[in-house]
Amino acid sequence: MGIRFQTKETRMICVICKQAHLKEGMGTSLFERDGMTLIIKNVPKLICPNCGEEYTDEETTEQLLQIAEEAERTGVLTDIRRYTAA
Repeated sequence: MGIRFQTKETRMICVICKQAHLKEGMGTSLFERDGMTLIIKNVPKLICPNCGEEYTDEETTEQLLQIAEEAERTGVLTDIRRYTAA
């Protein structure tokens, strides 16, 4: 699974620093809600090499939110997980 909102023909420039083209990489997503802390590692992202801002595509974001909602429903207080695409 790759990042879906960037191709070699249309490389995105960071909207924060406006100084660099985003590069594919892996990052970490953190979710905190009502006392629950969930860390998900190895998430595919686009990352700005200049300022470090990270972007996650829509499909991956939906999966991350589902994982976080499930963790909250099952009573997780603190957890660290490795991302795996559905």
